[in-house]
Amino acid sequence: MQSVAQGEAGSLFLGSFLQCPVGWWSRGSQSVTGTLNHSCPGLKNQCCLPPALLLRAQEKPEFWRQQARAVLRLALDRKLNTNVAKNIVLFVGDGMGITTVTAARILKGQLQNRTGEETIMNMDTFPYVGLVKVYAVDFQIPDSAATATAYLCGVKANLNTVGLSAAGRNGACRSQKGNEVTSILKWAKDAGKSVGIVTTTRVQHATPAAAYAHSASRKWYCDTDMPAAAKAQGCRDIAAQLLSNTDIDVIIGGGRKYMTPKGTRDPEYPLDPSARGRRSDGRNLISEWQHTKGGKVARYVWNRTDFDAVDPATTDYLLALFEPGDLRYELERDLSMDPPLSDTTEKAIRILQKNPKGFFLLVEGGRIDQGHHASRASMALHETVELDNAVGRALELTGDGDTLTMVTADHSHSFTFNGFPFRGNSILGRRPSLRLDMMPYTTLMYGNGPGHKIVNNKRPDIRGVDTGDYIQQAAVPTESETHGGEDVAVLARGPMAHLFHGVQEQSYIPHALAFAACIGDDQSHCETTPPIPRSSAPTSPAAWLIAVLVPVLQNLLR
Repeated sequence: MQSVAQGEAGSLFLGSFLQCPVGWWSRGSQSVTGTLNHSCPGLKNQCCLPPALLLRAQEKPEFWRQQARAVLRLALDRKLNTNVAKNIVLFVGDGMGITTVTAARILKGQLQNRTGEETIMNMDTFPYVGLVKVYAVDFQIPDSAATATAYLCGVKANLNTVGLSAAGRNGACRSQKGNEVTSILKWAKDAGKSVGIVTTTRVQHATPAAAYAHSASRKWYCDTDMPAAAKAQGCRDIAAQLLSNTDIDVIIGGGRKYMTPKGTRDPEYPLDPSARGRRSDGRNLISEWQHTKGGKVARYVWNRTDFDAVDPATTDYLLALFEPGDLRYELERDLSMDPPLSDTTEKAIRILQKNPKGFFLLVEGGRIDQGHHASRASMALHETVELDNAVGRALELTGDGDTLTMVTADHSHSFTFNGFPFRGNSILGRRPSLRLDMMPYTTLMYGNGPGHKIVNNKRPDIRGVDTGDYIQQAAVPTESETHGGEDVAVLARGPMAHLFHGVQEQSYIPHALAFAACIGDDQSHCETTPPIPRSSAPTSPAAWLIAVLVPVLQNLLR
């Protein structure tokens, strides 16, 4: 990765300093005004600026002052959007704490040959930002089941329970009855909207499960996973509830093996015993799903070819299960078999948005969390980058006038971003200087995890190690790295996005979303002021650059 100080050969973009193709600047106009009107090849008409001029501008206090004034002007000109939200798109980065967001922002820029730190992600353009407290009722640091129950059902819960109030006990089937709580997905469906779930994990995993299931254990994926006593007491597995609880229009993710009878060969991995069906009750839930959609166009697909052939204009229901369990990491995904999250998000929106009453869509970047648990920062960050790509795709397909879009996380991880690396240093790289033990260390580390490798009271010497795909070092040895308990961010744009502000309980989220959409118990927002045609917030990173930094550089670099 080239640093800012490397001169004209690695020239940078205006504002977010995105790097231009090597040598392109020399073929463009040499005047600053000409440069700002010149577009970079293949980069959607964003503007280029050579680093010498950029560095000269950044050395001037007025550069930063004018930039601040431009941003201030955008804030002062922003008008509250009090429309009723016809549509809601809720993006959840599982395990995407603020450190993960920052590191992924840098990685996204560096993947495009930039220095990275100044990159503007799609989620960075959201004008309203707040924090939410993630603790569970019984634990200081939560899991994904308790947090999903909070931000989808609007009540805080106990660890490992899904869709239950805190009166529900982990693993205790008898505690379920009477303590079920419904989610905003069901509230939206009851209001006549179309609803969907898109995830990179199995669709029975904790986050999506909280949208439709009620379970004393998040691990009861299918009936085989349940103790005999729980089944005798009438509790049902999560996969079965996927079909019976709420009529979900679009379901996209993994989890085929929880839907088919024990021993059923997987269509993609027929020789792999671990991929075979796991149900003990003999039910084929995929076939049952298809049979319940009589009179409707319902498509079940398990590979990219069939998925790409699904026509949103003529499809009423879609069940897409691309893996027996969780989907593959973004870096390991078979492009010919499994589409990326941005593509599955687009397909879901195009199917759901046909409903004149609108839709609710939950999109989860679920393997961010799993990358962190494995202490593989590269995997977690690439998953986060793809989640941000999906956010951008959704913004292209919807509008702020009638669609409330939110990005948040369920919890964080023991993930740290440390040392004093130089500007532009690879986010997955090493801190170049030596420490007290005379050995380098990576910029990214974990507080605990499988990366704890102290031998003879010494850390491993990583000077010859490729840290691009690497198990980061950890302070405390654990088999799996753990969650973190600090607040996570909530970013919002669209109708009533200003409701997401300050520091709130995580359970506040679905109540505010429902109020904005005029669904659920509080219907007081149904009578609104006349619609606002568009948001005053920049709609993309490029729009933000043009609104804020083009005028600044034009003034400074004359």
